[in-house]
Amino acid sequence: MDTGKKAYVVAIMIQLIYTGMYVVSKAAFNHGMSTFVFIFYRQAAAAVLLLPLAIVLERRNAPPMSFWLFLKLFFYALLGNTLSMNLYNISLKYTSATVASATSNSVPVVTFFLAVLLRLEVVRLRSPSGMAKAAGVALCLAGVLTIALYTGPSMSPVNHHRAFAGAAEHHEASGGGSKGRWIKGTFLMLLSNTTWSLWIVLQASLLKEYPNKLLSTLVQCLLSTAQSFLLAVAVERDPAAWKLRLDVGLLAVGYSVSAVQHASSVMMISFVAAMRFRPDGSRRRIAVLQIG
Repeated sequence: MDTGKKAYVVAIMIQLIYTGMYVVSKAAFNHGMSTFVFIFYRQAAAAVLLLPLAIVLERRNAPPMSFWLFLKLFFYALLGNTLSMNLYNISLKYTSATVASATSNSVPVVTFFLAVLLRLEVVRLRSPSGMAKAAGVALCLAGVLTIALYTGPSMSPVNHHRAFAGAAEHHEASGGGSKGRWIKGTFLMLLSNTTWSLWIVLQASLLKEYPNKLLSTLVQCLLSTAQSFLLAVAVERDPAAWKLRLDVGLLAVGYSVSAVQHASSVMMISFVAAMRFRPDGSRRRIAVLQIG
């Protein structure tokens, strides 16, 4: 199999991995796991995973990092990891894994829209490509509104499995089926996707200033771990919320960390191939490690 075909296969595999993560994370939250504690454990485990790789691969050729660059990485970690992931998990409690998977398709459109606002992309509305992009934006927004305003009948066959036992009862008890929570969750998820899209756009300038992808990813992950810890401590005062048990919560954390390993393969994907799955309208080739 040539490199081009491998890139498409890897991209599909990554999407399947993230789809599984939506389902497992939703089950963990339905079982009562704190979304804030979950993000801390996830980021901490990802940092532990990336640290030895960075030491082995980048210890000799790591470029120096200025104070202002460190501040940028702190802001990027806050925006693209800490804020985006916490908003996403809160919204996932209010909605479903299906909504999470569906609304993730808004990321390419929002990224493209932000790239236009920041003048990283030019749209010619009179050209066929410009009209296609405008139509894509409109269809995406229509889809998000449909998901937000129409919930449909409840279907939960997966809850019969012992690993997800009690999830449906917890969801209903928390009012997860109410219309207001569903709409609120959908728009929180859209806000999460917007912050994530902005993070993607900002990586273009970051990789020009500091082209070491692995090291910049590790620093952002470490900073996000610290930020997530402070946020979780401020929100979760009950020590019991920090305990990991042998249930779906531990499975969700472990699965999320494995997603980091597989997402590292994004680095081998040419940006043309990645555009098919996460297009952002840019003509540049950007390879970024996605945490979680």
